[in-house]
Amino acid sequence: MQTPDCPHCDVSGFAYAHTLEETPSFRVVCDVHPLEEGHLLIIAKDHVSCMGALPPAAFEEFQRLYDSVNHRLSNLYSTTSTFEHGIVGQSVFHAHTHLVPFNGQATDIVPEGIGSMHGNVLKALPDMFSRESRYLFFSIGEESWTVDATLAAPRFFRDRFARALRKPERGDWKWMRTDARSMREARLEIDRLNKRWSSLSKD
Repeated sequence: MQTPDCPHCDVSGFAYAHTLEETPSFRVVCDVHPLEEGHLLIIAKDHVSCMGALPPAAFEEFQRLYDSVNHRLSNLYSTTSTFEHGIVGQSVFHAHTHLVPFNGQATDIVPEGIGSMHGNVLKALPDMFSRESRYLFFSIGEESWTVDATLAAPRFFRDRFARALRKPERGDWKWMRTDARSMREARLEIDRLNKRWSSLSKD
């Protein structure tokens, strides 16, 4: 199912300018407004609100793809962090998960304190969404957490990761699109990621 005016439903739009691979239900793309070189998105092909809202078979496919992409990106950039706004904090209302090189502490992202859920949090997202109709999920390296969803604000994780990466201006992707210097830097980072990803895929 596709929705008019959704940038992640329009496969000819800017979100898919640098598609790296796809599976039956997902596309892996370079974020065209990267927080850092290596910033990728996994985007659901169907217009669903968040990954936790996917049907079981599609969510299993997502988990396999997430693990694979996370592993490969970590091989290229040493460590990978991920985040998803489970409805709350979204600025594009279509399921997508961010993967970005970041090696820091959870408190760099959520100084208020992380949620009590840890371990294989990704696997628990459908149940959490079914119970609570929302979630905030992030990981750093091998650890992952959920966060108190009442903290959510538009671009919740994006802004916080941008600040932690010392690039706070990149948190606002809509502003970034209008800034010529930022977009020149982004294109160079995307080109480098494309080359490194292609080289890795050939191994």
